[in-house]
Amino acid sequence: MRVLLDTHILLWWLAADPALPRRAAEVISDADTTVVVSAATAWEIAIKKAAGQLEAPDDLLDALEANDFESIAITTRHALAAGQLPRHHSDPFDRMLIAQSRIEGLTLVSIDRRLSDYNVELLSLE
Repeated sequence: MRVLLDTHILLWWLAADPALPRRAAEVISDADTTVVVSAATAWEIAIKKAAGQLEAPDDLLDALEANDFESIAITTRHALAAGQLPRHHSDPFDRMLIAQSRIEGLTLVSIDRRLSDYNVELLSLE
C-alpha cells in the first residue's frame, strides 16, 4: 500500500500522540507500506509553526528520513489539478493533497471527513 499523510496524521505519528487513530498507526508502521509526505505538508507546517499556530519538530527532514518516509514534490500538474477541484474544501494544502493522491495513485490518510466529497482513495480509520 502507498499512503499520503495529511498534516495532522504526520504530526501525531511523529509525536506518538494518542490522537492518532489505531488503523493509521498500523498502516504507517507496516513494513509493506510506502509512506509519502507532500512538500505541501512541510510548507503548511513551516507556515503554521512560524505563526505560532502549532508545534512541530525543528528537524522535520531528519524525522521524515528516520521514519523512511518518502517526499513528493508539488508539480505543475498537481497545482493545476488542485485548482480545478470543486470547492467542497477551501484549504489549499488539503486540496493539494487530494490532487496528489489522485494523480499519484496514493491512499490519503486523514480524519478530515470533508475529503470524502472528492473522488479520492481514503484510508478507512473507523
